[in-house]
Amino acid sequence: MDRKAPTKPRKNASQARSRATIDALVEATARILVREGFEKASTNRIAEVAGVSVGSLYQYFPGKEALVAAVIDRHNEAIMGLVRTALTEIADLPIDKAVRKLVTVAIEAHRINPKLHRVLAEQIPRTGQLRDVEAFNREIQTLVRAYLESRRKEMRKIDPGVATFICVSTIEAVAHNTVLHGAEMLSEKMVKVLVDETTRLVVGYLR
Repeated sequence: MDRKAPTKPRKNASQARSRATIDALVEATARILVREGFEKASTNRIAEVAGVSVGSLYQYFPGKEALVAAVIDRHNEAIMGLVRTALTEIADLPIDKAVRKLVTVAIEAHRINPKLHRVLAEQIPRTGQLRDVEAFNREIQTLVRAYLESRRKEMRKIDPGVATFICVSTIEAVAHNTVLHGAEMLSEKMVKVLVDETTRLVVGYLR
């Protein structure tokens, strides 16, 4: 049986210089993924672009898989920062305005470095810890469900768990595929159309 490549850093950075080295390595990995693809992202190439020695790279990361995992973690955290803020802001909004806000933010979040998002979606192996985003998904599901539970009077009779799953899955699919389809789907005009139509779809389902 093949052993999975380790995806955890060897050690955490406690000093400014160490943090700077780690930042340089993670940023270099992201640039290489976008420009050259996952297969070309060797540790030698990453160290070269980061301007550090391979030995320094291995002080902090066991291999390229751990570096890619760090890129994914940072990308997901950037997305979740926007999503968490939006979910806090919709607490007192009626369903139609809340859904519009969620759809808008979901698309905006996926537009954070869209080229990197496409690479992570299309080229990175989907097994092991490298693609472990379950914690983020659970957090979103929990927050959206809490909102829907507070708006039961505005909704038709439907199981809140099912409603949450369908709403989150629909919004995520539209936002994700908007990025995967490239620049033609990311124009301001098209994004507005997508927000309008997705909002109509989700609100119509809930009501």
